[in-house]
This record gives sequence, C-alpha cells and structure tokens, in this order.
Amino acid sequence: MPSRSLQPRLLTALVLAPLAVAWGLLPTREFGLILGLILLLATWEWTALAGMTRVASRIAAVVAVAGALGWVLWLPELERPWMVSLLGLLALGWLALAVYLFSWGSRVVARPGPLSGLLLWAIPVLLGAGLAMIQLHASSPHGPYWVLFLLALIWTADSAAYFAGRRWGTTRLAPTLSPGKTWAGVYGALASAGLLALALAWQLALSPRQAALVLFWCLTTVLLSVVGDLFESLIKRRCGVKDSGSLLPGHGGVLDRIDSLLAATPLFALGVFWLEGRW
Repeated sequence: MPSRSLQPRLLTALVLAPLAVAWGLLPTREFGLILGLILLLATWEWTALAGMTRVASRIAAVVAVAGALGWVLWLPELERPWMVSLLGLLALGWLALAVYLFSWGSRVVARPGPLSGLLLWAIPVLLGAGLAMIQLHASSPHGPYWVLFLLALIWTADSAAYFAGRRWGTTRLAPTLSPGKTWAGVYGALASAGLLALALAWQLALSPRQAALVLFWCLTTVLLSVVGDLFESLIKRRCGVKDSGSLLPGHGGVLDRIDSLLAATPLFALGVFWLEGRW
C-alpha cells in the first residue's frame, strides 16, 4: 500500500494527467491563456519567496508579469534566427546555473528577508519558458504533440527519480540544497528519459545517427530539469521554507510542480526545431 505521504501525490497526479493532455491539445491561443494563468500563479508564489509581504506589491508584480505574458502570447512567431538565438541563450543560462549550483550551492544558508534580486530572475525564467512553450506549441501541426511529449518526458523522469531514490538512494545529490535527492534518483530519471527517447526514435523511423542525437537531446533536457528543481530548492533553502505553496496536495505549490519544466523547455524546443529542420 502507498504510504500516507505518497497517497496525495498519486491522487494529484491522476487528476493532473488527463487535464494536461486536454490542455496540450487545445489551439495555441487557448493553450497560451491557460499557460499564462499557470505562470501567474507561479509568479505569486515567486513574490512570496522573494520576501514580498505587502499584498499590493505582490499584485503589482503579478500584473507586470501578466502584461509581459500577454505580449508573448500575442507575439507573432519569431523569425528563425532570433528564436533560435534566444532559446539558445536561455539554455546556456541554465547550463551556467548548473555550474554555480554544484560549485557554490553548498554554501547557501537560510536568511529570511527580502530578496529583491530574485524578482529579476522571474523575467528570463518564467517568461523565457512561457515563450519557448508557446513557440513549441505553435511551431507546426505536430506542436501540441511535442508539448505532450515534453510533459511526459519530464514528469516520467520526475516519478522515476522519486521511486528510484526511495528504493536505491544512498548517496545524496546536493545535501545542502535538497537532502531528499540522490544520485540513484538522477540515474532513474535518465533511464526513463532514454526509454522514451528510443521509443520516439522508433516511432519517427529515425536513422541511427538521428536516434543517437535524439537520445542525447532527451537526456540533456532531463538533466536541465534536475537543475531547475535544484534552483528552486536553492531559493527555498535561502528563504527557509519547504514548499513554494500548498495548492497541489503532495506536490506543494505551482512553482514546485513546474520548476523542472522552466529549465527544460528552452532546450527541448531547440531540439524539436532541429528535428523538424527549422534550423
């Protein structure tokens, strides 16, 4: 029988999974509106992590992000060079963050209080992921299915990491940032990503060279999703809180649920554009 802590996690996942499928198959405009709502909820939680206590200030921050999201939503599809360059910069930014987390992340200490600089991170993190997701969805007639594959890739990896860590986890991945994460969990996430990548290559009848590149792309995407998870853990550890919110039973807040996607989406979108011959 599942443990009591696992039961709400499973129930929430069972509710979210069909909703995510229905959402991914919507037309891009409606898809983007719901994505915007999700990102605004994440922004509200982000302002709390940044130490903003005045409701008026938090609402003002959310309204500002809403305006930027509206611009992204109604923005025509970017010209190919600009889109590739922007998403490439976002992906490189997450790779640079990975170096930081594993080099200096162990020095973080809890210091509750305002973190005004954290609000600036919301611009590239939340808006960048939103732009990448919308561009991915609108990229071709297959865009919605790529979005669903991305969700399956990240959430399957997350579940595999959870169960592999519980079963075999002994060596901690980043003890100071997230004591519950283990290297066994990372290996479980990568194994699940590898299986999905090979299934995708088989379904698309790719050549061995293309299949190898798709495998590398999916594995790297999942590794960046781990970085996104650790980044939020860094913020929460710095603020002295366990979860970003309590909206989703067993999963914490909205930000807790999408932190991996925020980091993984730009690189995944680049991979899709390459696979479809768009760059």
